[in-house]
Parts: sequence; C-alpha cells; structure tokens
Amino acid sequence: MSASERRDPSDRVRQNRRLAIAISLSLVLVAASAVVIGMVTGSSAGGGQAAADESTETPTPRPAPAVEPPPATIDTFDRAARSIDDPTSIWVVVNKLRPMNPQDFEPDDLVEVPVEHTNEPELRQEASDAVVAMFQAALDEADLELASNSAYRSYSAQENVYDGDDLTTARPGFSEHQTGLTIDIGPLSGECSLNECFGDTPEGIWLRDNAWRFGFILRYPADKTPITGYSFEPWHFRYVGTDLAAEMRDTGVTTLEEFFGLPPAPDYE
Repeated sequence: MSASERRDPSDRVRQNRRLAIAISLSLVLVAASAVVIGMVTGSSAGGGQAAADESTETPTPRPAPAVEPPPATIDTFDRAARSIDDPTSIWVVVNKLRPMNPQDFEPDDLVEVPVEHTNEPELRQEASDAVVAMFQAALDEADLELASNSAYRSYSAQENVYDGDDLTTARPGFSEHQTGLTIDIGPLSGECSLNECFGDTPEGIWLRDNAWRFGFILRYPADKTPITGYSFEPWHFRYVGTDLAAEMRDTGVTTLEEFFGLPPAPDYE
C-alpha cells in the first residue's frame, strides 16, 4: 500500500473542502466580473442611446420674434399757420387755377431791392431783405455774382409781358410776380439769363442748393410741369419764408400745390 493510500481519511476531507472553497471563490469572482462588465457596457449602451435620442429628438418650435413697426412719424408742421388764399400772405398760392384776388392786387409794402439788376427790381420788404442776404452769401461763400432780371410786376405790366405761350408766361392776374414775392435771378455776366441752361451754371446750381436757407423755393422744377403748368424755370424763385422753405426741403416736396394738397394746375379753366 502506498503512502497516499495510507493517509488519514480526515486529510482527504480537508483537502476536498479546500478544493470546494477554491472552486466556489472562482465562481464568485467570475460572477462578480460578469456583473461589473455588464454595468459598464450597459452604461455605455445607455449613454449612446440617450445621445442618439437627443440627436434625433425634434426641437420644440419657437415662435418667430414679433417685428415691431417703425416708429410713426408725426407731422408737427402747421400747414394752416398762414393763409394760401390771402394775397398779402407769404404763403399765397397763385397758379392757373388760382388767380390773384383781387386780380389788380398790389402789395402796399413794395421797396426797391438794392442788388445788381437788369430791370429796377421791387419786392415786398421781407422778400427784399432775403434777396439781399442771399446775393451776399453767394458772393461770400462761392464768389458768385448774381443779378435780378425781374421782380414785382403789376397786372398792367403782365399784360405787356404775356406772349400767348401758357407754358412760359402767365396771363395777367395769374402771375406770381404780382405777389411781390417772386424774383427772376441770373448771373451778373448775363450768361444763360432766363434760359434753361442757367440751371447748369455755377450760379444756378448754388441757388438750387442754397435758396431754401433764405426762404426761397425753385417754383417751377423740371419734372413738375404737369403740376405747376409751367416749363422748367431754373431762374424763377419764390419767397415763402424760411420755415416753409426748410420744411419743403426736408420732406422732399418741391411744389406748393403738392405741399398744400391742392389740385394740379396744368391749364386754365
């Protein structure tokens, strides 16, 4: 009998116990490892699924921001501050539909205008002062010398001027010159005086851009014949006062008819 066969049975029992314990511990370790691996892979899979869910989730639609309307502009200019019917008003509107009233009206404050001229000019005092200031500014600011070609004309004087061409001259009683607020301006040299080419001269350009500062408007613009009834007259300036002249410039309205909401006056009734 060998030595191993002669071992005490109790030794074999202890050995078997140790073997069983070792096998049990191995099984426990395997099970624990499986749990840990499952937790890690499960977490990764869950995170990936969550990310996938987030990437495929439809965003909640948001309402478009409300577009606020631009602030309303308030017209603070008082168009009723002066009469457009009274012949003594510096805002009086005279055209082919609006004759002087009375037709033989003559201003009572006419004065001689102390500027260079071809014909002795007269205007109402306020307009005369403005012309003097404007002519001086043209000389001081741009070295331009201006001259008056025509200013106030009475009803009888207009009878002599009217030549039957309703696009270029007004009938007696319908002329702005009778208001004492209108002046025809040219260069002292006489170049292009009372001619459309005056609008392209340095003097004509300066007046176009600066007359409003002194209360004058270019009364018959090139593109407004259907409104005013007269062809382009870059020499014809009408005194309306600095407040109205500035307002018309700021608003871009170039005729008195349009500014005061009057009907166009292309023809006599």
